[in-house]
Amino acid sequence: MLIIRIAGFLVLLSIGIALAFYAFTRDPRYLALAGRIFRVSLYFAAAFMAFYVLERVILVV
Repeated sequence: MLIIRIAGFLVLLSIGIALAFYAFTRDPRYLALAGRIFRVSLYFAAAFMAFYVLERVILVV
């Protein structure tokens, strides 16, 4: 679980940096980058949760 927390922290840090770059430069590429990082992290979180639930279901059966 420590690895997941570290990965979550790095995702939040990278989104924050991209938003800060957008605030300073007003370049829409940084805003798109922050959105892309957020979207990909949601996909990975959903996949991880699905595997976690699948593991629990298999252990019960």
